[in-house]
Amino acid sequence: VQLQASGGGLVQAGGSLRLSCAASGRIFVINDMEWYRQAPGKERESVARVTSGGRTNYADSVKGRFTISRDNAKNTVYLQMNSLKPEDTAVYYCLVELIDIGTMTRRDYWGQGTQVTVSS
Repeated sequence: VQLQASGGGLVQAGGSLRLSCAASGRIFVINDMEWYRQAPGKERESVARVTSGGRTNYADSVKGRFTISRDNAKNTVYLQMNSLKPEDTAVYYCLVELIDIGTMTRRDYWGQGTQVTVSS
């Protein structure tokens, strides 16, 4: 199983970006899909999560600005980020909980991270 994240970049404050993370490989079923971020000198923190049933949760710092969604047919999770602030600057990682066909056990897989930089 592999996760491929994309969509990061440099944007001015107030701008928007859309991150994508696609899972591929011998996947039996995908459960929760989540985005984390890690800013320099800080711990990795959860940003948003979407369950297999479509329920979403957000960190207080991004509520009303970020939207997480998923396309189950494409095994892909998205993070639409609007009204970006300099404090949103971080490396963003996707985390996918899934059952792979090989082991038939539930495991977490991390994407490789994509840099988001918001200039003031």
